[in-house]
Amino acid sequence: MTANVRQTVLSQEISQQPDALEQILIAADDAVCEAAARIRAFEPEVVLLAARGSSDNAARYAQYLFGAFHGLVVALATPSLFTLYHRPPQLRRALTIGLSQSGQSPDVVAVIDETRRQGGLALSITNDPRSPLADASGICIALGMAPEHSVAATKSYTGTLLALAMLSTKMDHDPVRGEALQSVPQAVRDALVQRQLLAAGVRAFVGYDRFLVVGRGYNYCTAFEIALKMKETSYVVAEAHSIADLMHGPMAMVDEQLPVILVAPRGAGSDESRLLLLRLQELGAKTIVISDGELLLELADLGVPMSHMPEWMSPLIAIVPGQLLALELAIVRGRDPDHPRGLSKVTRTL
Repeated sequence: MTANVRQTVLSQEISQQPDALEQILIAADDAVCEAAARIRAFEPEVVLLAARGSSDNAARYAQYLFGAFHGLVVALATPSLFTLYHRPPQLRRALTIGLSQSGQSPDVVAVIDETRRQGGLALSITNDPRSPLADASGICIALGMAPEHSVAATKSYTGTLLALAMLSTKMDHDPVRGEALQSVPQAVRDALVQRQLLAAGVRAFVGYDRFLVVGRGYNYCTAFEIALKMKETSYVVAEAHSIADLMHGPMAMVDEQLPVILVAPRGAGSDESRLLLLRLQELGAKTIVISDGELLLELADLGVPMSHMPEWMSPLIAIVPGQLLALELAIVRGRDPDHPRGLSKVTRTL
């Protein structure tokens, strides 16, 4: 089954991701090396990530990345403690990383400011090296991409994931992992080929207003980011859960009226993903699966293949079918993905 695809600003920026990621691998390398050297010298006891929106989902990826490879305690910041309650935590031995496409949100900047005031190490990853966030931080990794015009973030999200992955490989001097990242742009190009499949496949899901999006481990972030893209562009209710959390209560919601999107590249949770998929089908739920596992793809109502790569890198690829899914669902539902109602590109929160 085939379907015509429509060009939008969002679709154009989704398709720009391979080139943007190739550029980051080259242009951001010096800044990443400097940041890694500063982090090693500082020897942080904890990592705090300050972000909002899609950047907050990138921060979820960093929790697994820096926890698994560096043995660090990694937490998401609570900006309200800094801006509304004026009760910031102790940050003297913290590495605080501010993540923001625009670098404009005052609450994220406030976390960075307080970190430096207390003597902690502050780093920013942003697409605007002249932004308030970049100015506030002691170190800035600039993504250096062409401006992102779509309200729904795509290339800035994958760019942030790549910058975090690069930083991790430099922090532990791991040339093997660093070299593996060179394959990401081509894997993203391969993922973009699935747009036709998704344009046709989402038509079976156009009548649903509620979705579950499930992922675990490194792809916990992917589940949240896909859910956010669906909410922004199609105005559906999309709840994100880990597989484990789903079993602790939300599974009771699942029936034939609640489709489930399962992000399940091969990795530590592969067996768990297969058992979950079988259980979902027993409950009558229609399923969309993004995976490199043939069995999972065969079992799904709509299977979306992706390139196989080490699990720690898979969120950079798995999100691309999710972006395309959100785009095509919005189009088939008659929404304008370039002009989400009530939203603007730069959001400033306190």
